[in-house]
Amino acid sequence: MAERILIVDDEIDMLELLELIITDRTDYKVTTTNNPLEVPELLKKDTYDLVITDLRMPDVDGIELIEMVKQIDEQLPFMIITAYGTIESAVEAMRKGAFDYITKPFRQEQILLTIEKVMKWRRLQKENIALKAELEKFKKGSDG
Repeated sequence: MAERILIVDDEIDMLELLELIITDRTDYKVTTTNNPLEVPELLKKDTYDLVITDLRMPDVDGIELIEMVKQIDEQLPFMIITAYGTIESAVEAMRKGAFDYITKPFRQEQILLTIEKVMKWRRLQKENIALKAELEKFKKGSDG
């Protein structure tokens, strides 16, 4: 099953650019929205392996989006992309649970490399959870 990426940005051009970069060079399935308030509903319909979001958006910014999503799926990794990068906002994003923080303008290779790092980490995370579940099942079976 193809891994899925959710991209959230209020700028349609940025959504289209990121979707093109990712779908052209990878096998990941991409869903986009320009409305961060739609994200909880999208997470109920599908599972995602990564959320890429802009930092500054009307209504809900990237940090608030991380907080909102972590209440639904605390394991879901985030990549923040912003034109307004500061050390303070980067530190806050990482503290809230962002996997990485990229400033605009960015290079395609930078985005793709970061996505690969996140996806590798996500696969290890899922494998770890599955192995722990197997171990618990084994322990319960051997207790009898």
